[in-house]
Amino acid sequence: MTEALFRADAYVRSATTTVTRHTEAGGLVIAASIFYPTGGGQPGDSGWLDWSGGRLAILDTVKDGADIALIAEPGAALPPPGAPVSLTLDWERRHLHMRIHTALHLLSVVLPLPVSGGAIGAGKGRLDFDMPEPPENPQAIEDALNALIAQDFAVTDQWITDDELAANPGLVKTMSVRPPVGQGRVRLVRIGSATQQIDLQPCGGTHVARTGETGRVTLGKIEKKGKQNRRVSLSLA
Repeated sequence: MTEALFRADAYVRSATTTVTRHTEAGGLVIAASIFYPTGGGQPGDSGWLDWSGGRLAILDTVKDGADIALIAEPGAALPPPGAPVSLTLDWERRHLHMRIHTALHLLSVVLPLPVSGGAIGAGKGRLDFDMPEPPENPQAIEDALNALIAQDFAVTDQWITDDELAANPGLVKTMSVRPPVGQGRVRLVRIGSATQQIDLQPCGGTHVARTGETGRVTLGKIEKKGKQNRRVSLSLA
């Protein structure tokens, strides 16, 4: 199983590791990864891999069973299994994902409705809500969201067991993406403190350390998507 270095510290920008194996699809599995693999609405990271054969551009990162695989250009020469490699993250792109991801958690606080979908991009994102009627005052949503961001709450994580999650189903906000269970424990992301908790929900993605780092956001379109669903978009200001 690939060690997910980004989960312990989302701010790690470089690391050294070794190649574990190649995948049938042409990917490169590594022993430890600073690159986040596509999942939960968050895109896979990109960056660079250096080895004795030169520099390899990493275009995407995906899951390969319990491992993490790096995707390079088709036909590119790959370091062999066992080779030591150095990883460098495309930090600017990742940081945009972290800022938007944190803002979307806060959006689910401002709009306390079931979430039916979502997507994160570089500087923009959206959540789909079970929202039969459109909000009366979109500007009030944007103002409330930026007010939470400006309070600069800490963003931390903790782990609970699968059984603890099953006993607290209200922690799960997303209807379309279920938290990964079956490994014995689930990661929770908390915004605020135990005594002043703003949000707490299962999430495996990357986030900023404090909400103030997100910066101001701008609410975009609120579009009807189906009988009861509405898509709320936002972008970094």
